[in-house]
Amino acid sequence: MPLIHARVPFQGGQSENAVIEAKLDRLRHGGKPRVLDLFAGCGGLSLGFHAAGFKIMGAVEIDAAAAKSHARNFHRETLPELFQAHAKSRDITLIEPEQLLFDFGLTDPLVSQIDVIVGGPPCQAFARVGRAKLREVAAHPEAFLRDPRSNLYIRYLDYVRALKPVALLMENVPDIVNYGGHNIAEEICEVLDDLGYEPRYTLLNAVFYGVPQMRERMLLVAYRRELGARCWHPDPTHWIDLPQGYHGSRQVALQTIRRDLIQSDPYFVDPPQPCQDRCHAAITAEDALSDLPCIDDDSELKKSKGPRRFHWLTRYPTTPHNDYQRLMREWDGFESQEGVYDHVIRFLPRDYKIFARMRPGDQYPEAHRLALRMFEERLDEIERSEGHRLRLGSTRYEQERVAHVPGYDPDKFPNKWRKMEADRPARTLMAHLGKDGYSHIHYDHAQARTISVREAARLQSFPDGFVFEGPMNPAFRQVGNAVPVLLAKALGETMIVQITGIRIDANEEENHDQAAVGV
Repeated sequence: MPLIHARVPFQGGQSENAVIEAKLDRLRHGGKPRVLDLFAGCGGLSLGFHAAGFKIMGAVEIDAAAAKSHARNFHRETLPELFQAHAKSRDITLIEPEQLLFDFGLTDPLVSQIDVIVGGPPCQAFARVGRAKLREVAAHPEAFLRDPRSNLYIRYLDYVRALKPVALLMENVPDIVNYGGHNIAEEICEVLDDLGYEPRYTLLNAVFYGVPQMRERMLLVAYRRELGARCWHPDPTHWIDLPQGYHGSRQVALQTIRRDLIQSDPYFVDPPQPCQDRCHAAITAEDALSDLPCIDDDSELKKSKGPRRFHWLTRYPTTPHNDYQRLMREWDGFESQEGVYDHVIRFLPRDYKIFARMRPGDQYPEAHRLALRMFEERLDEIERSEGHRLRLGSTRYEQERVAHVPGYDPDKFPNKWRKMEADRPARTLMAHLGKDGYSHIHYDHAQARTISVREAARLQSFPDGFVFEGPMNPAFRQVGNAVPVLLAKALGETMIVQITGIRIDANEEENHDQAAVGV
């Protein structure tokens, strides 16, 4: 049976125009923009917007560990009962905006509380709704309860309708613009247009914004028409020639974009292009990770299978080597002076020797061939020491094979493993980082392991003082699901100028440029 929430009476009375004008007046007289983060995860978007000058009012997140992480990082100084309210996991289909804000101690009229909504709602089953049905559902505040085809995107729109933000941000994977030939982003924009917003969407790669990771995402930004906004997406600060696979994936995603004179998509804008002459070099994996403690064959983390907890401090072995590492240690409000608490890795004893012999950029087929060669070397060693060759198919032969050769078919799982290159940004971190981590094998042959939780966080541009709740696997999942923080910060900095009308002054601009350098 669905959870029944006590209904908080609507305390409105103002017209929609008056509500928006009151919010804009407050913002233009120095009030901080107030953000609600939906489908927040641990808070990548929240942290980026916080760093850009926004106030994080709360979040909705269904994963218990991620919800606790969000509260720990953004509401750690609140009263205990309010902290518990923020740390509570919530199903957005079971909580109304009125009740949510009431739980957070916000008792002023509903429509006056939130200036900006951000979030990345999952897109499962959205394609079955379609333009006409989406408009119908979005037009009624409780239609999602009756419509079996409704989904989480519609809940996001329901919160927009109820809270009337002056701006919003929606993030998702590039395939959202070509979901089985269906352009979900364009249809979302049509609904937002009906609701009084000017939406635009594009594809951005986090690597162009100082993130040491090549992570392509769809970013949809919408402003109330009253703002007369002129800029939706930030200009790149960094440059790299992306691998061909990223160009190919982008082209597939963009196949549904209508560009002819008769049916052009009015909401899509071409991604802003980085200029090599005016941008900084992309942040590499070595730029991001080389100051963190070494985990080599002498480390207990590689020797023992014990639980990976975050209660012990691993001290920095050196001072920062570059500006990116300094930023990760000195991020305002998330400083970490001595070391890190989550520099923990998976126990994978069979594979350490394979990792050590892999070349930078090698994937699973190369690793599998290496493992077969190492297995043959082991058979030769046994023959030399024992005077006979193990018989194919014998029990011991199979035991030795299992001990040396991973069981995955290299033809079916070519991308399952990958060794990072030190001199390149990392490839996209995935949510399944919480299951194995083979997609990001450390570039250092001497360490020969998959990356740690803190290294994954560094590749997502989370500062070292950001805390992840729960044990190792949930922490990996939180990191892999997050929006890269520096990308979120760039989006927030662009948005805050549009909604406040206040330009960055010369000194702030200089500081911003220095922060954007990253190395």
